[in-house]
Amino acid sequence: MPKPPKPLFESPQQVISDLILLCIGSTLCATATNGILIPNHFATGGITGIALIIHKLLPAFDVGLIYLLINIPLFALAWMTVGRRFFVFSIVGTLTLTLALTFVHFVPFKVEDPILNALLAGLILGGGAGICLRTSGSQGGMDILSVMLLKRFSINIGTTILTVNILVLSLISVYYSIEALLHTMIVVYVTSKVVNIVVTGLSQRKSVFIISHKWEEISHEILKDIRRGVTIIKGEGGYLRNEEHILYAVIAFTEIGQLKRLVRSIDPTAFVVISDTLEVMNYRIGNQPHW
Repeated sequence: MPKPPKPLFESPQQVISDLILLCIGSTLCATATNGILIPNHFATGGITGIALIIHKLLPAFDVGLIYLLINIPLFALAWMTVGRRFFVFSIVGTLTLTLALTFVHFVPFKVEDPILNALLAGLILGGGAGICLRTSGSQGGMDILSVMLLKRFSINIGTTILTVNILVLSLISVYYSIEALLHTMIVVYVTSKVVNIVVTGLSQRKSVFIISHKWEEISHEILKDIRRGVTIIKGEGGYLRNEEHILYAVIAFTEIGQLKRLVRSIDPTAFVVISDTLEVMNYRIGNQPHW
């Protein structure tokens, strides 16, 4: 039996929250674009980069309008591969960014050093894009492609942003100086890292391996105090060939400190390995994409 589609709107509160976040994120992106990228003649990747190139060639056309027109064919992919809720809220996100790019024209930031300008632009752009991706939609363009690849192939959003931006910058390099391209690479790199931090945030999951002769007590405390499941794996030491019990658990990023204190209080000599996870599928501890 086919799985029923997600409801278009979860609740009025969720809709209001998404709209507010989309407006805030779009305003931040427009501030960085109009206040830093354009005055400093930086390039940028993705759909915005193509829009800025067209604006450079045809100044009569506003960046916001160009961005909107380029985005139109991408929404068919959003509908087919992600879902109708993402499609609708991405349209709203694109419209808010278009309006923000058109009407948000602050006085350019008075920072003389181009490297500092690039860092600041990356921080603001990454924060704005990440905030929009925390909603049920996106700002269209590159975000649609990033979400599609994340859902289909579990490719990190920041990785997609960085890779595609580098390709776009390579194609448009003839229109900019080497200095502008290098500064733009700083913008792109910082943006990709900030987006990952904002989107993943505290929802990141950590996998933990624990080897200790007090494994039973540690396992009991993890189940009772942290309230996370524990898998007991039987192993064998490579040198002494003695039998070992290895504890495996997946915990939230915010629970790392609690787990380390717990293990240290029971067995200070325990061998503990904590690793990043890309994605976890589970109804309790899972952190799959929310779109």
